[in-house]
Amino acid sequence: MTAWEAILLGLVQGLTEFLPISSSAHLRIVGELIGSSDPGAAFTAITQIGTEAAVIIYYRQKIGTILVAWFKALSGANGRGWRARVGLGPRPGSVDVRHSRPGVIANHDAAMGWYIIFGSIPIVLLGLLFEDYIETTLRNLWLTVFTLTFFGLLLLLADIFGRQERELTSLTGRSAITFGLAQALALVPGVSRSGGTITAGLAMGFTRKAAADYSFLLALPAVLGSGFYQLFKTLGEPIPAGAPGWGATIIATIVAFGVGYAVIIGFLKIIGNYSYKPFVYYRFALAGVVVWLLLSGNIEPHGGIA
Repeated sequence: MTAWEAILLGLVQGLTEFLPISSSAHLRIVGELIGSSDPGAAFTAITQIGTEAAVIIYYRQKIGTILVAWFKALSGANGRGWRARVGLGPRPGSVDVRHSRPGVIANHDAAMGWYIIFGSIPIVLLGLLFEDYIETTLRNLWLTVFTLTFFGLLLLLADIFGRQERELTSLTGRSAITFGLAQALALVPGVSRSGGTITAGLAMGFTRKAAADYSFLLALPAVLGSGFYQLFKTLGEPIPAGAPGWGATIIATIVAFGVGYAVIIGFLKIIGNYSYKPFVYYRFALAGVVVWLLLSGNIEPHGGIA
């Protein structure tokens, strides 16, 4: 892979990571079109470190608030009972000081920290269990065509029929797990991590911005964990034939960071005024283009680094 190809793939990663159109599908498709073949799951995971660094910088104040509140609650600052330590405060109608000190209400930021942890469990477990399939079988472009279309339709329905009344202050453990299960589906290229979680959020009645904000925050542990796991896994190992080298991967990661930060700003402004329908129509169009490319023999359906 040349430096220019790495820049292009980093640009694709940064442009598509936060949009509900599947960055892994785009990297898979563009990699084939530019002649460097499928860059592989490891390249995708490592370059996502760059885009998640953009999330950390953009949401740094919110992340800092969550971390401080989480550690304070865990240390017993809000009470020594388990409900206080997870940010839930006393039971409704209860004044039991074992659960929370008098006058202390539920700490939403502390609870948010736990919700992000619990919501990250599904994708971690499934990612480890099905690692071999994720790197090979699930990268088949015919499957990508299906996921682009089907999950695009789900996003459209959720955007049309979702109540869009709930803010993140109404997040519960059950809704956090639902978000997490939706995120786990993004292990299949074409689903879209942000698309899956945003669809789940809209279906549960969250506003467009609330669903997007939580989607970005929820991704941090799982995506960074996956990226660093692939990074340390490949260190010291010979680079497989056809796989991008370290130089290309680093270039793509840096480009993805810069572009990703700009996309976060633009995306949140767009969804504040418009619906997700343009992204749905784009998914349908992309699926159609991939079908044409496959049938015409311009790209091969089978992915993964041999």
